[in-house]
Amino acid sequence: MTDPAAPARPRAWLRFVLIGLAAGLLSGLFGVGGGTVIVPALVAFAGFDRRRAAGTSLLAIVPTSLVGTLTYGLDGHVSVLTAAILAAGTVVGAQIGAWLLARLSQQVLRWAFVAFLVVVAVQLFLTVPLRDGSIEVGPGLIAGLVAVGLVTGILSGLLGVGGGVIVVPAMILLFGYSDLLAKGTSLLMMIPTAVSGTVANLRRGFVDWRGGLLVGLGACLTVTLGSWVARLLEPRVANLLFVAFLLFLIWKTVAEALRARRAQRG
Repeated sequence: MTDPAAPARPRAWLRFVLIGLAAGLLSGLFGVGGGTVIVPALVAFAGFDRRRAAGTSLLAIVPTSLVGTLTYGLDGHVSVLTAAILAAGTVVGAQIGAWLLARLSQQVLRWAFVAFLVVVAVQLFLTVPLRDGSIEVGPGLIAGLVAVGLVTGILSGLLGVGGGVIVVPAMILLFGYSDLLAKGTSLLMMIPTAVSGTVANLRRGFVDWRGGLLVGLGACLTVTLGSWVARLLEPRVANLLFVAFLLFLIWKTVAEALRARRAQRG
């Protein structure tokens, strides 16, 4: 078995960079952190256990989200205020999720997450986001964003999912943000969350510095490409691609739930 703490050989460096290239493209295209790709890829192709993969993934997400935010921000597709409100909610929600993690069945949580993703995928399939228009920040919107942040943080703490897969659809469906503004803001929101998580994981020894930096480097090379493609796509096409990404997550979560049930029976 590969030891993730051992010095990375050139072939391992190439694997890290290739994982980063794929994660960066998805980050720029969908406004997600890339952890949905990085974590399983590090487990499958670099021999990491899930805790070390998750910690290394958060380190890689920091530069990826920063570059992605700058790319979207240059075109005005980032709301700093919205990101700050969401991040405040996720910080509190993550603590609640960590508390619930020891008290709730992972199987129940997996199937609840699948049901949630199915509802979101159906709604996105039926919705065409607007590219233009402005958002007025008032008490109602602030309360809604805090609630979304709380739910995002709870699910992140319980299931280890990235915030973008929840925040982007919520901003489009619930609050009428354009798809580009939702994606750019989501990437900004992830930066403080990823930094905080990386610091905590470093203390526990769950971060491979070399792997995380190489994955982050690869992701930085393609996140701008992903955001450029997102701007070129028609809103309807972009939504359908995001739905396809959600369907992949649904399949992945269902497969994990079925494997866990077979393991319990065996």
